[in-house]
Amino acid sequence: MKQAEKEIRLIATSHGCELYGYADLKGLTTGKLATFHRGISFVFQMEPWVMGQLAQGPTDAYSVLYEQVNLRIDALSAEVARALTRNGHQAWALPSSTRSDPVNIRGDFQHKTAATRAGLGWVGKNCQLLTRRWGPWVRLGTVLTDAPLETGKPIEKSLCGKCTKCIDACPAQALKGGSWRPGVDRDIILDAWACDRYKKDHFHRFHGGHNCGICTQACPVGQKILRK
Repeated sequence: MKQAEKEIRLIATSHGCELYGYADLKGLTTGKLATFHRGISFVFQMEPWVMGQLAQGPTDAYSVLYEQVNLRIDALSAEVARALTRNGHQAWALPSSTRSDPVNIRGDFQHKTAATRAGLGWVGKNCQLLTRRWGPWVRLGTVLTDAPLETGKPIEKSLCGKCTKCIDACPAQALKGGSWRPGVDRDIILDAWACDRYKKDHFHRFHGGHNCGICTQACPVGQKILRK
């Protein structure tokens, strides 16, 4: 698979993606995705000056950035999926931001799961992926495949420690303070419905209430970028 990995690296670089990795997803994909035992996780940094302005909620600058980065992710994922298909493998590019299950507020597969299994970060108390380099000031993309890529070492515990900055900042009181580990139910960390209601009630003009960013802005791992 060295040739496939080389091609993926070239595609990622051409799209400006500095951080990506390969995940072993055996036992985690089900239904129509059951044949995909590998995941390629892509992490895009969000502009720090934009993220630093979200203490009171989303801004017009964030709304534009959110759309732009989603387009970059989807373009990268589609190109990688096409490359894998040309080489005889199955591949499925997950949309960057689509709720295929609006009732349970979920997509086809969690980008965060692929990222943690690839060793790119952990799930914080804000129920978002945190990277060591950028904290949660990121957006994620994922391509599922059956290509036997060499996988990274998963991260299997939260590194948030005793920090509660995101919990204290959440105006919806949707963050419950639970610590993540593989297999932990989302409800231990987040009341997704309280979060969703607050966004729709207060920030509906930002993509129909799909954006907030207050807990993301509050994270000290992200904040450290502004101090550099």
